[in-house]
Amino acid sequence: MAMQYDFVSSDTHLEVLPERWTGRVDTKYRDDMPRTVPHPNGGDALYIEGAPLFQVAFLDLRAGRTNEDWRPFDVKVEDTAGVGSAEQRLQEQDQDGCAAEVLFPNMQAGPGFWRNIRDNGAYLAAIRAFNDWLAEEYCAVDPRRLLGLGVMPMSTLQDSLAELEHCAKLGFKGIVLSAFPNGKAYPLLEDDQFWKAAMDMNMRLTVHVAFDRNGDRADQPTFIYPDENPEIMSKVKRGVVDEMSRLGLRSATSFSQMIASGVFDRLPDMKIFFAETRLGWIPFWMNEADFWFERHRHWSQRYLGFQPPKRKPSEYMKEHFLFSVQGPELVAIELRDHVGVDHIMFATDFPHIECEWPNTKPSLEALTASLPPEEKYKIVAGNVIDYFDMDPDILQGTPSQAGNSVA
Repeated sequence: MAMQYDFVSSDTHLEVLPERWTGRVDTKYRDDMPRTVPHPNGGDALYIEGAPLFQVAFLDLRAGRTNEDWRPFDVKVEDTAGVGSAEQRLQEQDQDGCAAEVLFPNMQAGPGFWRNIRDNGAYLAAIRAFNDWLAEEYCAVDPRRLLGLGVMPMSTLQDSLAELEHCAKLGFKGIVLSAFPNGKAYPLLEDDQFWKAAMDMNMRLTVHVAFDRNGDRADQPTFIYPDENPEIMSKVKRGVVDEMSRLGLRSATSFSQMIASGVFDRLPDMKIFFAETRLGWIPFWMNEADFWFERHRHWSQRYLGFQPPKRKPSEYMKEHFLFSVQGPELVAIELRDHVGVDHIMFATDFPHIECEWPNTKPSLEALTASLPPEEKYKIVAGNVIDYFDMDPDILQGTPSQAGNSVA
């Protein structure tokens, strides 16, 4: 029976315990893999040898719970919405009127936590095993509706290029980066090899919120200036990139780094999707970034060897970046023209705390009530379909046999 779906979600999360995929890892690395253990305070936790326990409470598995019933602690993962089989996920989509989802891992309990694996060979084996499992076992159940993202390692450019090529062979349409392709918290010119390769493979680029600056990357600089003068930097504390980003949220640093690196001048067709950044603040920040860029670019050129991009930061934002928008973000919709309607994609964040599953439709209708029909379609489905090269007819689909229809 055909079904008219309401939306496609550009940002959801695949919450699975590591035992679902670590069996694919070579036996010599098994002891290094993350595993599930009881947390002393109740609920589930994840453990990697040598790393602190990661309490699963932080996964925010709220889906299907009311505000009155939900609590952010003592969370048990199994039997929770969003953590089951691919077949269960399709049923959950049907219940919510969702045609398809872009599936990010849980970034904190997944790629970020896995970087605590001390042996780099074991760490890379974990990344490979997860990507293989995601493509071959999970998304393969219905690749039209389950659009998984291949996880890129935080190690070296060569490792990133190797995993990118492997993800292309697995059939992924997109990948998610936690760090710059070189593995650091700052961009390097060598990253262009990765960006070019991804574009040649027609692989869509994504970042969830921002590039990771935890662990070994916490003390790394924001930007490497060609002729950085330590004496000058000791006096000013911040270069132009930090000045551009300081009046924005965490994602502003990642935006500023990419723009200042000049990558969009060298690769004018490159686009990248930053999920769950929040959107309403970005028009304000774009205005501030333009102002502070102009204030600080000239001395940064003279004393740091900074090579400024050819245009204002706001111009790159409007042309090269895409963003998600969620139910509560009415201000973002009001300010949509400042970033461009073609660059905004609706997201539920299922099964995390912000989702309204299985009742997304009322909040979606409230979010988009003021929009002309063509703009509403772009935001709730069209833009994500275009960016990820999805089936253009995905909203007219056939529900899972065990799914529940949505009126």
